[in-house]
Amino acid sequence: MAVDKKKRKKTNPIAKTTGKGGNYRKTKSGAGMTEKGVRAYRKANPGSKLKTAVTGKVKKGSKDAKRRKSYCARSLGQLKRSSAKTRNDPNSRIRQARRRWKC
Repeated sequence: MAVDKKKRKKTNPIAKTTGKGGNYRKTKSGAGMTEKGVRAYRKANPGSKLKTAVTGKVKKGSKDAKRRKSYCARSLGQLKRSSAKTRNDPNSRIRQARRRWKC
């Protein structure tokens, strides 16, 4: 008896870490990477120090407070370089991400 072997697609063991797939938060929920996305990125890039957003309350001068301050400064530069449409749209990805980080 011959057994029919179906052709199966080979799945890529490295998760997709670009684009707006399952590893990225939807714009309405604050943009940015999900925890799952960060884990996938760190698995694909050993030694990476990528972390998720600082969204909670933080003590002044703590590591998280410094990360937030740094992100807010960087993202403000991105916001300034973006188009007028993006800058003025409260629902753009950069604006939503800044809101999530509490910038």
